[in-house]
Amino acid sequence: MGSPVSPIPEYVVAGLWGLVSGSGLLLGAIVADAFFGKLSHRMVAAVMGFGGGVLFAVIATELVVRPDAAGADLWPTVALPAGAAVFSSINWYLASRGAKNRKRCGECVEQPNEAEHHGSGSAIAVGSVLDGIPEALVIGMSVAGGGAISLAVIAGFFLANVPQGLSSTSGMKQAGRSRRYVYTIWIGIPLLIGVAAAVGNFLLGSASAQEPAILLFAAGAVLAMLAEAMIPEAFENAPPFIGLITVLGFLAAYLIAQH
Repeated sequence: MGSPVSPIPEYVVAGLWGLVSGSGLLLGAIVADAFFGKLSHRMVAAVMGFGGGVLFAVIATELVVRPDAAGADLWPTVALPAGAAVFSSINWYLASRGAKNRKRCGECVEQPNEAEHHGSGSAIAVGSVLDGIPEALVIGMSVAGGGAISLAVIAGFFLANVPQGLSSTSGMKQAGRSRRYVYTIWIGIPLLIGVAAAVGNFLLGSASAQEPAILLFAAGAVLAMLAEAMIPEAFENAPPFIGLITVLGFLAAYLIAQH
């Protein structure tokens, strides 16, 4: 008899799922590159609003601790603001370096080019990595202890990443950044999300007792990212019914979470 097949290590599974969810960024970049100059701000804003609604649903249905969990009354008051504070602090620093408008499509609010703000290209790249870290943390923890990854988590992050890649790429090209720069960003970041998910699982996978607090920390960071990076693009000079579009994004992710 042959030797039994060894199961795939948990951290590898986490890394692969991180790569899948992060690939939405690359898909959005490909669409933006193919249709550059043909996508109006209102079209991009509508897609961004839908993606924002998706992320709101992921937070509400997958990340926030259930009320009957032990200690649930204490975790949100600490972990949620802590996650938001860490994200906002790093984002504030990167914004001062030129990454503030990294998710803008460029029509209403332009991204800075290198001549206007030296080092902004690197800051935008680092800021884009920052946006993906909470996602990687959630995925890494979701498969900890042999748990099955939630379809809503993967589908939600993937669907929310598409408009982020779409809008940010449009703004990068509007600012005169090269195709090489654009694709280096959006090929590299999904890979980094995968690596971060694997590392997060490897380092934190045994901390099952703290999993709700870790997920709430990530939820706070995702909420802060929504408020500071995604929602401004969706709601500035917004298309008609942008509120409805956002709710439809929420509904789509909510329905996925129910199956």
